[in-house]
Amino acid sequence: MSKKSLALPDVFVTTAATSKAVSRAVRDGRARKIAPRLFTSDLTSDPARIVARNLYQVVSLLAPGTVISYRTAIESRPAEDGSVVVSAPYERRLALPGAAIRLVEGPGPLLGDRPMLDVYIASRARALLECLKPSRARVGVSRGLSRARIEEELERDLRGGGPDALHRLRDDARDLVPALDAAREFDTLHELIGGLLRTRPVKFTSDVALARAAGMPYDPDRLGRFHEVFAHLRALPPHTIQAAPQSPQAFLHCAFFDAYFSNYIEGTKFKVEEAEGIVFHGALPAGRPKDAHDVVGTYRVVSAPEYVGRSVVDDSPDAFLDRLRAAHRDIMGGRPEERPGEWKRTENMAGTTVFVHPDLVEGTLRKGIEIVRAVDDPFYRAVALMFVLSEVHPFGDGNGRVSRAFMNAEVLSAGQPRILVPIIVRDEYITGLRAISRDAYVQTLIEVLSFGQRLTAAVDFSAYDEALATLRSVDALEEPRLGIRPRIPAERP
Repeated sequence: MSKKSLALPDVFVTTAATSKAVSRAVRDGRARKIAPRLFTSDLTSDPARIVARNLYQVVSLLAPGTVISYRTAIESRPAEDGSVVVSAPYERRLALPGAAIRLVEGPGPLLGDRPMLDVYIASRARALLECLKPSRARVGVSRGLSRARIEEELERDLRGGGPDALHRLRDDARDLVPALDAAREFDTLHELIGGLLRTRPVKFTSDVALARAAGMPYDPDRLGRFHEVFAHLRALPPHTIQAAPQSPQAFLHCAFFDAYFSNYIEGTKFKVEEAEGIVFHGALPAGRPKDAHDVVGTYRVVSAPEYVGRSVVDDSPDAFLDRLRAAHRDIMGGRPEERPGEWKRTENMAGTTVFVHPDLVEGTLRKGIEIVRAVDDPFYRAVALMFVLSEVHPFGDGNGRVSRAFMNAEVLSAGQPRILVPIIVRDEYITGLRAISRDAYVQTLIEVLSFGQRLTAAVDFSAYDEALATLRSVDALEEPRLGIRPRIPAERP
């Protein structure tokens, strides 16, 4: 490839000064035309792909000085038909491979619009006012957005920036009314903002705005992830492991290991002999009363029929949330600073993941519970419930222990074995949670929890010492490390 070909950009246009040089480049096979006045040095790629990867550069080349506005400024991407809407001195449509630039008559850059390349991006206030203007798409999709979508956008602003964000938006929009001839659109915007702030009655059309106006807002992004996970779970084959008949003593011994492992995952680590003394003999370790109460409190919940004997489908949403708060109160009762039994007041996070905002906890839980209740298979319903509780993170601390307790309530109430998450698979369990949270990838978590249930089914918990010996023999109490793989003991007779 020559130096001249290297100097040619990916996309470029002809001008009076460059037309001869461009013609020569096309003749020499160093460039090709892909649209009127638009050329590329890429001689092999599909023209639609070239335009797509350089779309805003193309807009800047073909419509310099215009303002990317209307729905394109709100959505920060082309519409479904590949069109980009810009405000310009005249109306025109520039057809491109796989896309189009829709020039709509309107003012140039206004206060708040931001420069980008040789065009501008409309401010949020301007774009919302423009999207509220009546419009009918003669070709392709509408340049504006539906009222429901505007409601969703405003609710997102409220969710992210609080009431002040909507106040600022309203003030910015008011200043733009004369330039945009948007008095009617501003009245609508003002009304919607007042409704979301609950200072005036408004007939909303979107679910998220209706929930906000009713005082039960939720996190729609998390809800979308819940639906995505639900779809994946529904596509899996049934997962059924029936529990063998179990004595009351075996049930309590298994509950002990459930509580022990659940606390170990959260970093509350005791030797198993210490935890045994704490739970069964009331022995309190010196200097660790709160940690000891965590173990005892978790054991109390995972061994109590009022918690693990009922499914989420057995309760109304109100009753389930009451049971959830009561379980947290029992588990975290030794840590009054964590406000046992009360929803969190500040945002919490793990790594880079920020969980549901405190204002959205109850509303998101209620929406999530609706989805969980629709899962027929008890094992997958348990996975879904544990994920919803973990993803909302409704309490200041103790969320993991609560979510695993209610996960086991689902399988136990259906006559299936308890799901243990032994120390040996702790890292895989956390990896699985991260994968389902970030990418809705369920397989890793399913494999870990399925292993935990099969482990429970294979161990005879009737005698505590024998159960402990069996768990040791398959490395269940070993720290995760390279070279050690989880194993299932020989099948019980």
